[in-house]
Amino acid sequence: MRIELSEQSIDALAEIISGGAATGYEPSIGLYRQGWRLEAWFKGFGVPFDVKGESRLPATKTAIRGAIFIDTGNGELLKRIIESSADPRDFIREPERHSAVVEYLNKHLFYDGLKLERTGRTMRLVEIAETAPVTGELSAMAAGIDFDTASRDLDRALRAGADDPEIAVTAACAVVESVCRSILVELKIDFPAKQDISSLYRAVRDPLGLDPMKESLAPEIVNDVKAVLSGLVTAV
Repeated sequence: MRIELSEQSIDALAEIISGGAATGYEPSIGLYRQGWRLEAWFKGFGVPFDVKGESRLPATKTAIRGAIFIDTGNGELLKRIIESSADPRDFIREPERHSAVVEYLNKHLFYDGLKLERTGRTMRLVEIAETAPVTGELSAMAAGIDFDTASRDLDRALRAGADDPEIAVTAACAVVESVCRSILVELKIDFPAKQDISSLYRAVRDPLGLDPMKESLAPEIVNDVKAVLSGLVTAV
């Protein structure tokens, strides 16, 4: 992953890691870390940290720039630092604060083409996929479906669309499967014996009224609806 942080993102990251200036007028979103804690924190990544010549916040910015300089070029070091800055384990007693930290960082990382997202019990830094308007609309529609697994699969499909079509297709199929499973759970319907994409779709088709041969459709839309639903059957 190629990571090029703007100065604004470096400032935001330093604010979160250090907890801001000790004499700040407003409380920081991040956790306040004393100088020796910051030194130990960066040492875990093999990054030098020194507060002898400057205060905590500027020293944290210097350390982040140092990490950028010594990174091997694949962005892995900086990726680990950004992910660890929002480690959920540091906010066990203040989960709402963790949400604020992630939101604050993502507002800045967005302009670098990056974002932090929750994956299980950890945070992961991912690239924001550049998508066509139709996929952007699809993402917005998926956001209205509160199915975490489906959302993660959709993000994976969109990110892989330009670089790895095979993975994108696999992830897109996983989106349909995840949505179907989630619908079956919501409707309290047992899963089919075979849980491939076709079987899962057939299991939700009737409860959702997606049978292309169903009656009682308005005459002016019957042909269009049947064409769409027949196409869906063919696709899955």
